[in-house]
Amino acid sequence: MGTLPAAPCLLLLLAGAAGLCRARFSFPLRVSPPAAPKNGSASSLQQAPRGEADGLALASEPGAAVSFLAMVENLQGDSGRGYYLEMLIGTPPQKLNILVDTGSSNFAVAGAPNPDVTSYFNTEESSTYKSQGTDVTVRYTQGSWTGVLGTDIITIPKGINGTYTINIATILESENFFLPGVKWHGILGLAYDALAKPSSSVETFFDSLVSQAKIPNVFSLQMCGAGMPVSGSGTNGGSLVMGGIEPSLYKGDIWYTPIKEEWYYQVEILKLEVGGQNLNLDCREYNADKAIVDSGTTLLRLPQKVFNAVVEAIVSTSLIQAFSSGFWTGSQLACWAKTETPWSLFPKLSIYLRDENSSRSFRITILPQLYIQPILGIGQNLECYRFGISSSSSALVIGATVMEGFYVIFDRAQKRVGFAVSPCAEVGGSPVSEIEGPFTTADIASNCVATMTLHEPMLWIISYALMSLCGIILLVLIILLLLPPRCQHRFTDNDVVNDESSLVHHRWK
Repeated sequence: MGTLPAAPCLLLLLAGAAGLCRARFSFPLRVSPPAAPKNGSASSLQQAPRGEADGLALASEPGAAVSFLAMVENLQGDSGRGYYLEMLIGTPPQKLNILVDTGSSNFAVAGAPNPDVTSYFNTEESSTYKSQGTDVTVRYTQGSWTGVLGTDIITIPKGINGTYTINIATILESENFFLPGVKWHGILGLAYDALAKPSSSVETFFDSLVSQAKIPNVFSLQMCGAGMPVSGSGTNGGSLVMGGIEPSLYKGDIWYTPIKEEWYYQVEILKLEVGGQNLNLDCREYNADKAIVDSGTTLLRLPQKVFNAVVEAIVSTSLIQAFSSGFWTGSQLACWAKTETPWSLFPKLSIYLRDENSSRSFRITILPQLYIQPILGIGQNLECYRFGISSSSSALVIGATVMEGFYVIFDRAQKRVGFAVSPCAEVGGSPVSEIEGPFTTADIASNCVATMTLHEPMLWIISYALMSLCGIILLVLIILLLLPPRCQHRFTDNDVVNDESSLVHHRWK
């Protein structure tokens, strides 16, 4: 029996630096054709031939109206503070960096000076800006902002050619939204209009782009921060491809899972495995109350019961079991000598997603290099790491921790999300992500998503309805209190009040 490797210089440090563990931030190449499916064509491998992608578009020529090659490496950032895109807004153009967020739907930029941002959009200096005079407030898992809706023209230097008129909110006040040290000045919400504020009638950025630029209703995202320190330096790259798929950004096959509801990019999780061992939870636990793909969330976030099971499984399979609970909750860091490679001490983590063929599934797997994330060095000899998974009270969120391992296709036209292995998801020349399938779903419930899910827009409707009802009741009470005395019955000596009549005839006394 072999001995377990020791962990020299294992040290747990309080993560005192603000912002280290926040959930929301709380990105000439050769175009190679997609690899052919192994073992013939499997029906679950939704890989279309080049140029015949069922509404998708594959890489076009560099001189065409839409050149996907021009969008390669158009992002900068890191998993700790988010990936952002350079954009020109207004006339004359003002250059701003915009956070790419698939978990919200508003396009908003700093519209006033803020100590945490280096630039802001000055509407008074843009001759094409038009205010709609509508206030809007958006709240996120972390942070919120309040601003005013308007419209202006935008250009994306490393994006689709042309200038487009877009709804834009200028942020005038915010709380814990712009973080210290961030290099972005606004947020690009790429989810569906159901999440748009103040209502779904606000056309989203991507809907406007699809309509005006006549591109397919699909975009794809690659974030290249695997194994890199979470520093907020913005030195990592990535790609946001608007209108289709760039073949040079993935390896192997693309596997698609259906979008369950068009608000967030909600998908269906069937099970989780740690080190190849099934957690054996009811599949509904993974989808309580939703499971979404969100580039604007730093970590892999799990419902509390699932999180506890994952931590327990990692502890039982890890070669080091002496961690403080603070490491798992995100309040402490674990440090090793720089000569050590702690990733070999931890297991793989696999997420099973339902395939478009509902009787099959596929799994995306991340290696420890993606969820045991380097943060900073202590002196010259130590390297510290954080746990890239956290608990959630509202959803399972496939955030940057997982997305950095894959090229993710948001195929809105076909109502599906695709995953393929990303070539940039490598550490030391070895891949840190995997995709395998198909697997049978015979032992899994036919539906793991709750049928009665109150979406945020529905909650707003219910809230407004209740407020209106309360207002009507209050109005009636005020009218009754203000009725003139002549309308009220006055008793005389001839009135006879007995037990039988008192509650019926004189109940308004």
